[in-house]
Amino acid sequence: MAVACERFNGLASTAPDPDQLILVAGGAGYIGSILVPRLLDRGYRVRVLDRLYFGPESLAAVDDRIDLVVADVREIPDAAFDGVDGVINLAGLSNDPTAEFNPEANWQMNAIATETLGQACVSRGIERYVFASSCSLYDGMPPGMHGEDAVVQPRAAYATSKRYGEERLLELADEGLCPVILRNGTVYGWSPRMRFDLVVNTFVKDALLSGTLKLHGGGWMWRPLVDIRDCADAMIAGYEAPAETVRGEIFNVVHSNYQIRELAMIVAGSVQLTGRSVALEEVGELKLTRNYECANAKLSTTLGFIPRHSVLDAVTDILEHVDPDDRVSLTDPRAYNIRWLELLHAVKPTVESFASVL
Repeated sequence: MAVACERFNGLASTAPDPDQLILVAGGAGYIGSILVPRLLDRGYRVRVLDRLYFGPESLAAVDDRIDLVVADVREIPDAAFDGVDGVINLAGLSNDPTAEFNPEANWQMNAIATETLGQACVSRGIERYVFASSCSLYDGMPPGMHGEDAVVQPRAAYATSKRYGEERLLELADEGLCPVILRNGTVYGWSPRMRFDLVVNTFVKDALLSGTLKLHGGGWMWRPLVDIRDCADAMIAGYEAPAETVRGEIFNVVHSNYQIRELAMIVAGSVQLTGRSVALEEVGELKLTRNYECANAKLSTTLGFIPRHSVLDAVTDILEHVDPDDRVSLTDPRAYNIRWLELLHAVKPTVESFASVL
């Protein structure tokens, strides 16, 4: 790795070495398809490992600049590690509904594969491993602002698998690995592999399709959120930071904490500026309500990184990228993770077949 330093979002980071090869697991996904071009623009060589579960289109703009390995994160071919200098792991099932739809696949991909990938790095002398974890680990904790030192007791299958991955990677720090754990808030914003099943993105889609935003329980619940561009840049910052600063450290990646009601108002106001009418409707509470807040001070004080893109900024960007009258794109099942799983499950109904297509 080059020893010269530069500034990256306030961070004194190691200057990118054009000879460095980064393996991005899950690089064709929602966050990966934003991260990969940013890595390329910083001068890195990038190898993407992805099952292409949602198709290859999200990497079409850079497919001639990357090395693509089409493989399952649970069965990574040895050749995928050839020449690799570091790993960024985005692979796995990405939220509570998908994890609960197939708990076994969730555990294999989010927990066991995270650990196995870390062990492979240790055996091959690959030091830096940036892991995309989740602020959902704080769900169910008492009210208050939760920092990285909080004693988490995850309840849901998704959060439990992410915590297992964190713990195993931190243990590998004693064997030479430099794990950097990034607990991402709920991500929002446009991506070539778009998702409309994340709260801000969902509100934009609902505002365009139906003109009504439903506030379950009044929408008073708190959630920590972060823009997809900041999420990607935080991973780069974690990758480039000096090892003594980030080895075995956990960082909450959050722009701010928002109440769901506030998010609905921001989206409604932005969509109304396009000439459409949007109404807010209070409805009953959901069976499972997520309500928690996360501190983001460590990210800036230790890593020197400050998320910059607000929800208002992201909503404006989404509206510039989507055709508000294109109902086919707004309802495409590939933009809704659980819907896509259900469709594939209908085609391959057995557990073995279903797991194999994940």
